[in-house]
Amino acid sequence: MLTKYKKKLDKVGCGFCIAKWTQVTIHLQMGETHSCHHPKTHKINLHEIKRNPSALHNTQYKKLQRKKMLEGERPSECEYCWNVEDNSTEFSDRIYKSSEPWSRPFLKQIQDLGWRADFNPKYVEVAFSNACNFKCSYCGPSFSSSWVQEIKKYGPYPTEDNFNDLGWLEKEGKMPINHKEHNPYVEAFWKWWPDLYRDLHTFRITGGEPLLAKDTWKILDYIITNPDPNKKLKLGINSNLGVPDNLVDNLIEKLKIIEENNLVKEVIIYTSVDTAGSHADYIRNGLDYDKFCGNVNKILGNTTKVAFVIMSTFNLLSIPRYKEMLGFVYNMKKEYNSDLRYWNPAIMVDSSYLRYPLHQAVNLLPKEWAKKVEDIADFAEGLRAVNRTSDEEKYLPRHTGFTDIEISKIKRIADWMRGDHDEERIKKSRIDFYNFMKAHDERRGTDFKKTFPELSQFYEFCKRLKEHESRSLLQRTAKDV
Repeated sequence: MLTKYKKKLDKVGCGFCIAKWTQVTIHLQMGETHSCHHPKTHKINLHEIKRNPSALHNTQYKKLQRKKMLEGERPSECEYCWNVEDNSTEFSDRIYKSSEPWSRPFLKQIQDLGWRADFNPKYVEVAFSNACNFKCSYCGPSFSSSWVQEIKKYGPYPTEDNFNDLGWLEKEGKMPINHKEHNPYVEAFWKWWPDLYRDLHTFRITGGEPLLAKDTWKILDYIITNPDPNKKLKLGINSNLGVPDNLVDNLIEKLKIIEENNLVKEVIIYTSVDTAGSHADYIRNGLDYDKFCGNVNKILGNTTKVAFVIMSTFNLLSIPRYKEMLGFVYNMKKEYNSDLRYWNPAIMVDSSYLRYPLHQAVNLLPKEWAKKVEDIADFAEGLRAVNRTSDEEKYLPRHTGFTDIEISKIKRIADWMRGDHDEERIKKSRIDFYNFMKAHDERRGTDFKKTFPELSQFYEFCKRLKEHESRSLLQRTAKDV
């Protein structure tokens, strides 16, 4: 099927990808946009959105990339897919994204419209602001106002790349607009929204912490009060679930109205936790793990159709207590996955390994730690999903354990750890790991070795690397003098 569809796309052009029209992520706090997560974001022109609010997506830059695609060229910004197509027998994301239900039906319409025409995307992700009460260790000022405050007070972290340097963000034009100030990109969004809303297949609110953004509540109220609701809409909301109780309660009440009146096709809450207990609290500064678990249970217990995806950014601090976190997810699966929540199981975990910042990536650990990750996968496999169906509902899976995909994503982390990596880069990143964690403890009043006794030996190893580097630098300096 995908082979035939690839030929159909290639008939238009060898670089033709429908996602360049149908999908968009818009960072309104920075005034940047991109279609598909592989190309870098680019700046939205303020003059363009004054006359055409849909230029939040239909930028002149993007239209030129569409022109190349329709004329048989491969835009260089999409090199990720070209590398896959030229060096692998696997299908690239160009094929997968173009075949999604929010893309596939529009192939001929897009081809007939040409590259100059505006097109309302069907899959939209929007961040309204960087307002956030967390300072996750791998995040930064672009997505967290709390990070902005810390860096203004202490400066960037003492890593090789000056982690989270505000000066670099300002130079690159990526400094977020303060969430308390007027934002012309948000203004343009609301002008575009009534027209955009009716065409949407999927709309996902990201952040920052969306529940701290007034625009998130405006979206929910718009859906509730609109006399002509888009009932085919899939609504996604990101949340750290660490906000005040009244906001969680307010969210539940609005979601209950939405589901009771069938105002959307489905609702998915995307939340994040990377391990369990104090380890999770350390990684995602601001998190109260017990409160997090309680809020997941509270929302699932008070709604009937809302589903959860736990986005777990698997990093080297995740390993010691990851099974404990999976145990929580498993208990939620047993409790709620027997319910029919649209077409989704009530709760799933998506384990993706951290790529940046390099100083917290799991591949910095000695390769024998890959066996510990395998053990985690084996633990999940021991709680494998049982697919219980009836004759009437044979297409409605009711998972009470972990699916093949959930297990596979953990296994591939172990495979990646065992792969070949630049040893010199690993060494520098280990030194950065020590520098970052030392500064983290000093700035935030935390205690790495006390929190992670399982990793104290690795911490000391990285500290010795730093001391050796410092001695070598002094010797080279003395020699030069």
